[in-house]
Order: sequence, then C-alpha cells, then structure tokens
Amino acid sequence: MNFKDLATVAGKPGLFKVLKPSRTGVILESMDAKKTKLVAGMSQRVSILSDISIYTLTEEGAEPLESVMQKIEAEFQGDLGLDSNPDDSELRAFMKHILPEVDEARVYTSDIKKLITWYKLIREQAPEVLEPAGEEKPEETKSEDKQDK
Repeated sequence: MNFKDLATVAGKPGLFKVLKPSRTGVILESMDAKKTKLVAGMSQRVSILSDISIYTLTEEGAEPLESVMQKIEAEFQGDLGLDSNPDDSELRAFMKHILPEVDEARVYTSDIKKLITWYKLIREQAPEVLEPAGEEKPEETKSEDKQDK
C-alpha cells in the first residue's frame, strides 16, 4: 500500500483505502476498526493523499504530504511529543519544526490537526506507507535472489 491507495472524503472523518473504481464512483473502505465500505459518487469530493501538499514559502510553493509524513516518522517514530490536546502555538511550533519553510498564513491550525490525526491513523493501520520509497523489503529479497544465482 502507498499514498496513492489512500483517500479522504470531504465531510467524512478519517481516511479510506481505495478498493476499486465502480460505475458510479469509487469503492472505499474506512481505515478504522469498523472497516465500513463506502461508494463515493461523483458528487462527493474524494482526494487521494498522494495529490495533497502543504503550502511552503519555497520556489515550488508546496511540499507533498507524503514527504512531510515521512519526515515526521523519521524524526519522531510515533511519539510526537505533543500534549493530548495541544494549543495552537504548540501545533504551529511542531509544524515549523518539521517543515521550517511552511507558509503559516495559508496553513491553518485545523490543517495541522488533520495532518497529525492522519499520521497516527496511517502509523497504526498501514505503517509501511511511511517508509521511504527506497527501503521496500520485497525488492531487497529480489536482489538477494539474483546474487545467489
């Protein structure tokens, strides 16, 4: 699984796994314990996580969500060091620490809360998504098999 297999639906909490397209939209499965299925029609706004970025002050103007989450995983490995109910200044300091060039005028506190919620959910349900792209285990075994021959 990777960021292309995960989505968010406007107006629905949490994240969803993209199962497959259907005639009327896309079939999704919630990433919570209930694993409820949902058909998101054309009228619902579905965003694939690989298409989401966070505004920055750099020349590119944005940092992909995937690389931001991988930075969080590399540095904190699940323990974000935040209070159970952090205030705005603590959340903004956390974001500035992870992404120093964040555009604070365009990234709202609610966006940072959503980022943290999604990170915790992905870490719990699909931790392999947070691994850097070059560290996939199946490729390592393939290269070992070639060396044995």
